[in-house]
Amino acid sequence: MMSKNDVNRGNNWIKAHADDDSDHIVELASGNVQLITTKESWDQKLDQARKESKIVIANFSATWCGPCKVIAPHYCELSVKYPSIMFLLVDVDELADFSTSWDIKATPTFFFLKDGKEVDKLVGANKPELEKKIVVVNDVVPHKQ
Repeated sequence: MMSKNDVNRGNNWIKAHADDDSDHIVELASGNVQLITTKESWDQKLDQARKESKIVIANFSATWCGPCKVIAPHYCELSVKYPSIMFLLVDVDELADFSTSWDIKATPTFFFLKDGKEVDKLVGANKPELEKKIVVVNDVVPHKQ
């Protein structure tokens, strides 16, 4: 039996364990969202984004978080709508120490990064505000033809 934090990396499905002891599959990462499971994969993605001059949006989320589940499909849709931006998903339970280093106080928390440095932040599952911030950072970054 898989635990709350088990990940099937092939599909980016995270298995969540509900309070009623039944297992539920929650899709938090699809579209162009890339699931980060190690500090090394985080570093690799940030290096790749720097080389490609991409803005990174990192969604610090949790499988047990109701608002995270609500905004996840929208975040995935935005990742397809804005392919010039790198969309990452970090499970705060899977990478607890790493998440603590980002001073996560609530989930979801979205960090907007340029060259590995924070340029903006959004706490909470506010769909209009998330898209508004994405539009702003998308307009700032030069796009390759």
